[in-house]
Amino acid sequence: MQYAASRHAVWLGAAAIVTDQVGRVLLVHPTYREDDRWLLPGGVVEPGEHPHVACRREITEELGLPDLPLSGVLAVHSLSPRHPDIRSGTPCPGEIRYVFDGGTLTLDQAKAIRLPREELSEFAFFETRDAVQRLRPVDGQIMLAAYRARLGNTATAHLADGRHILDIPALDRHDVHVRYRPLWDSPLNRGPVPERLSVQQAWAWCFVPDGRVVLVADPGPRGALPMLPGGTVEKTDPTPEDTLRREAAEEAQLTLTDPVRLGWVLDETGEVYGGVGPNARLRLAVRVTAIGPAAVDPATGHPFARLLATPAQAAALLGWGPPGARQAQLAAETAQEHWGLALARPTAIEEVPAEGMRLS
Repeated sequence: MQYAASRHAVWLGAAAIVTDQVGRVLLVHPTYREDDRWLLPGGVVEPGEHPHVACRREITEELGLPDLPLSGVLAVHSLSPRHPDIRSGTPCPGEIRYVFDGGTLTLDQAKAIRLPREELSEFAFFETRDAVQRLRPVDGQIMLAAYRARLGNTATAHLADGRHILDIPALDRHDVHVRYRPLWDSPLNRGPVPERLSVQQAWAWCFVPDGRVVLVADPGPRGALPMLPGGTVEKTDPTPEDTLRREAAEEAQLTLTDPVRLGWVLDETGEVYGGVGPNARLRLAVRVTAIGPAAVDPATGHPFARLLATPAQAAALLGWGPPGARQAQLAAETAQEHWGLALARPTAIEEVPAEGMRLS
C-alpha cells in the first residue's frame, strides 16, 4: 500500500483530429481560457473512464455528434509538470494525452455541430499552418504529429513535451502541411483542351514501379507545401509534356516517360499567371524511369523534399478533397491500364533517399 501511494499521479486527457473534406483541422474556442487559445475537441478523462470512451463523450458534449467513429490512436503524449506552456501557478502534476483519429466530416455533419455555449464560443476548420498559431505551442506540436501520422499512415506518434521520442517520420522531418486550394472543387474535364484556351500549367501523377507516386514539398518559413511535379508552361517549352519533363527534372530529379493526359481544370481568371484570363491547367499521368541524387531547384535556390506516397495519400496531402481523390483513382487506373502497375497498397509515406533510387 505504501508503494502504491508513493506513485505519481498525472492528468489523463483525450482529444481527436477531425477534418473537413479539404483537410482543414477542426478546433474549438473555449470560454474559460484566459490565454484565448483554441483546442482540439476533447477533454479530461473521468475517474475509471477509458480514454477512447472519454473522447467520444467529449465530442458528443462539445460538438453534438454522438456517432462520430474513432478509427485509431494517432498520438500519445506526455507533458512534464515543468513545461513552459503550463500557466504559472497551475498545479499540474503532468499529463498523458491520447489523440484519436476522428475522421472527416461531411458537409451535413459539419452543419449539425452544436456547441455548449457556456463552455465553447465557436468552432472553425483551419489549415494546419493557421491552426498552430491558435494553439499553445505544445498543443500545436501534438496536433501536427497526430495529423501527420494519419496522413502518412505511420505508427502511433509517441511524444514527450511535444517532441518525437522515436524516429521522426518524413512529414514531420520536413514540416509538411496540407494547404487549402481555392480550385479544389473544380471538375476535371476529360476531353481535349479547347483551342480557345491556353495551357498555363502541367502537373502529373508520377508513378514508380510499385504504384506509388512522387510528391515534392517546397520548404518555406511556414512549413513545406506538397505538390505534384510540374509547373508553369514557358514560351520555350514546345509542349506541356516538355514543361513537365523539365520541371520534374529540376524539382525532383525525375526522368519521365510515356505521359498520358488525364484531363484539364479550368482556371477562369489566370490571376496567378498575370491575369491572362480563362486557361487550362493540365493533369497527366506519367511513368518514372529514374530518380537522381537530390539537387538544388534552379527556380528557388534550394532542394525540395521528395516523398513517395500512394495516390490516395497524395490527394489528401494536396488538399483537393473528393475531386482530388477521384483524380487520384483515375491516375492509378490509368497507370494500371497503360503500364500494368499494381494499385499501391496503403503504406507509410517515405522520403526518396538523397542519393536517388534505382527503379526496375
